[in-house]
Amino acid sequence: MRESDFVVSSHGVRMPKIMYGTAWKKQHTAALVEQVVTLGFRGIDTACQPKHYHEPGVGDGLAAALAKNPGISRADIYLQTKFTPADGQDPARMPYDPKAGLGEQVGQSFAASLANLKTDYLDGLVLHSPLADGRQLLEVWAAMEALYDAGGVKQLGISNCYDLRLLKALHEAARVKPAVVQNRFYANTGHDREILGFCRAQGIIYQSFWTLTANPDILADEAVQTLARKHRQSPAQIFFRFLTQSGIVPLTGTTSASHMREDLAIFDFELAEEERGAVAGLLWP
Repeated sequence: MRESDFVVSSHGVRMPKIMYGTAWKKQHTAALVEQVVTLGFRGIDTACQPKHYHEPGVGDGLAAALAKNPGISRADIYLQTKFTPADGQDPARMPYDPKAGLGEQVGQSFAASLANLKTDYLDGLVLHSPLADGRQLLEVWAAMEALYDAGGVKQLGISNCYDLRLLKALHEAARVKPAVVQNRFYANTGHDREILGFCRAQGIIYQSFWTLTANPDILADEAVQTLARKHRQSPAQIFFRFLTQSGIVPLTGTTSASHMREDLAIFDFELAEEERGAVAGLLWP
């Protein structure tokens, strides 16, 4: 990836404009992470949540990729994981003591992530979902801030946050402001139009997941199909390029080597303003 294919967050953290998501990869995680890093991806997203992620596999895959590619170092990789509250965990495979206080849970989860990922710091730590109780949410955030203060993580974020009022309240109360919001990007939430507006106003980077899976109608629309033919790209590439040019960092979870290469190739072309407007009209009519 070229320098122009990265964005710098409000905390001065360098992040690629497209990232690889590792959910649901199970025993294939290590091989896929090694593959995407070798092919050119420089951003990896995971979570300390054995229910949906194999975080140790991410660590194994990253270590293998760095060992086999001496031109790539840990500093070249944006590595992001999540603290998942107890209600999002498999009770039989908890990565921390569920009876501990919330702050201790965050600390235990973070320590497990460092061990799993074979690293001594994280580029991003994301709260996997807001806690229903506002006081508990701020307690967890304060524990994440302590990890930031100690230098263990370079920036903080929140995921699955679709309530603008909650996001505004967290942003106002937080001493270390969220640098990232990672949400499912789909029509049911109006493609997060208001959340996106707030993120842009506050300098928060918006990361999208479920980006292709949840938008088959967008990919099939004649406007996107026409752009795909014009630029000799796939509809997925057109959509990803639209997002990156709109300041959105999409996550891709493909297991196909050809699709990985196509995802990285989105920076080889640009959409004109009127072309971006045609796609935007499909999302936010």
